[in-house]
Amino acid sequence: MDGPEEQESILDKPVIAVTMGDPCGIGPEIIAAALADPAITVLCRPLVLGDRGAMERGIAVAGVKLAIASAPDLLPPLDASPHTLYLRELSRLKLDEIPYGAPTTAGGDACYRYICEAARLCLDGTVQAMATAPINKESMNSAGHDYPGHTELLAELTGTPEVVMMLAGERLRVTLVTIHEPLSRVPELITFDRVLSTIRITHDALSRWFCRAPRLAVLALNPHCGEGGMFGDEESRIIAPAVAAAREAGIDAAGPVSADTLFHFAAKGGYDAVVCMYHDQGLIPLKLLHFDDGVNVTLGLPIIRTSVDHGTAYNLAGTGKASAESMKAALVMAARMAQQGCR
Repeated sequence: MDGPEEQESILDKPVIAVTMGDPCGIGPEIIAAALADPAITVLCRPLVLGDRGAMERGIAVAGVKLAIASAPDLLPPLDASPHTLYLRELSRLKLDEIPYGAPTTAGGDACYRYICEAARLCLDGTVQAMATAPINKESMNSAGHDYPGHTELLAELTGTPEVVMMLAGERLRVTLVTIHEPLSRVPELITFDRVLSTIRITHDALSRWFCRAPRLAVLALNPHCGEGGMFGDEESRIIAPAVAAAREAGIDAAGPVSADTLFHFAAKGGYDAVVCMYHDQGLIPLKLLHFDDGVNVTLGLPIIRTSVDHGTAYNLAGTGKASAESMKAALVMAARMAQQGCR
């Protein structure tokens, strides 16, 4: 049996399964660039789930010095070299099947397998978290895997009925009641149950992975909180009762609060997260502060999943111009969450 010092060192350097994402996009090259940074391997032991040919191409594009070590069954060692990329090969793609800049069926099927394996490794405790590079929904669907994206697939794989998207950086965290919906539909989708569920999942996840007593702000839907009903009544009819129910359950939630002023105080540390009613309400301020280093976190899952806060960037794929900062931030956040969960 390992001694206390060895056990502590294992907890301090969790194994993170890194899914390669769409091989036709920037995933392989930003993973290579991120893993070549010694600051990442100080915090965690990355295990890439992907394709050797695509990763070799990504390493060349990123212009970094990394040797690939195959890890079909083994995990990266505690003293893993920052110059070694540990790869579990789950596909053997021909490069003419995965040209840069456009989705392919072969790439979509490979993406699906990387995600499924990462979820399995997290669920059985082999790895402590997963961090995902971007995928293309069209290519995955063309391969017969009909999911809108990572979130829905992971919810099914883990048997999770309710999940919440959180976008986060060092200065601001936002969660969303509605995500990719037409603005015209948002008011009908804002229900008491949905608002309360988002508050609860946000509180529970932050309590487990980030801070013990999170302070939440819950935004209004309408300008000036509806101005006494002049601009809408969702605040008094739906959002305020949901906040009251959350507070009765012991959750430190304030609201509804006007979005036009709240973010000033949240960015200064007044709140640990902001519950937003719709996509752009939360993502505009988040990306203003964290355009390069924002992280997408799926809350409510029984596993830790972080992701880059951007897409496949086909226009940049193969150019070496793609930023790896969001990939680095996703790995750092996954490692910190794993360490917090171990305590």
